[in-house]
Amino acid sequence: MLFTLARSKNQLLLRLASKGMCLLVGLSASMAFAQFVSGPGAIEPSQLRSGLTFASEAIAALQKDDDLNPAFLWVEQGQKSWQQNHSNSNDSCESCHKDASTSMKGVTLKYPRFDDASHQLVNLEAQINRCRVQHQHLSPLKYESDELLGLTALINLASRGMEMKKTLTPNLIDPLKRGQARFETRRGQINLACMHCHTQNYGNHLGGETLSQGQPVGYPAYRLEWQKMGSLHRRLRACLSGVKAAIYPFGSQELMELELYLGFRAQGLVIEAPEVRR
Repeated sequence: MLFTLARSKNQLLLRLASKGMCLLVGLSASMAFAQFVSGPGAIEPSQLRSGLTFASEAIAALQKDDDLNPAFLWVEQGQKSWQQNHSNSNDSCESCHKDASTSMKGVTLKYPRFDDASHQLVNLEAQINRCRVQHQHLSPLKYESDELLGLTALINLASRGMEMKKTLTPNLIDPLKRGQARFETRRGQINLACMHCHTQNYGNHLGGETLSQGQPVGYPAYRLEWQKMGSLHRRLRACLSGVKAAIYPFGSQELMELELYLGFRAQGLVIEAPEVRR
């Protein structure tokens, strides 16, 4: 796998070959330098399109109007959860992080991240639960619970309109390669890879569905077929079910690696959370 990198005005191009080798050539680990991941599953930056461009006019109108967008019911719940104290002490999310609309701006871009202590990827949902357990002394929230979806939607909303710029650090190289491999590998009884729909056939129709590029810029999203919000992992699991493949558990490293790859693949788009989809 080849990573093509660019560095602002200097137009410095670097190439990182896989085969177990990685060269960072002195770039700061904190610099967001990865423009896109190349390979058969990637899309040229000039051709990137969010799912909104494939939606019907009616669904696009729902997404663009915050007063009509049903996802904001979960955002409102997330705001209540953010402000809620859970004991006699002041232990709400707000007590540490203040106003989510400002303190959480850009946070979405940092996940999934690699946790050095556990040697695992941690996505935003997992980080919310870590905060609950370690700092609020509460039980973790279940994936797809309304409270976790609400908090995730609230935090992602704070980054709406920001460009997807991901930072490639050395400890993300291997998980990113595994996520890319999963996106490009045939699987299931239908024997299809993610890229066959979302890279090679986007814009075409599969049943009543228009195939999008599979860009993760608006999750959690409200889907009419679900009649509620759902996480990116729920959508990935639905795709795995569609090709009759083994379905990874919510919060698994396999799904987080796919989530990581999709984030790098979407660089150049802007965050549109919360989305509405058919």
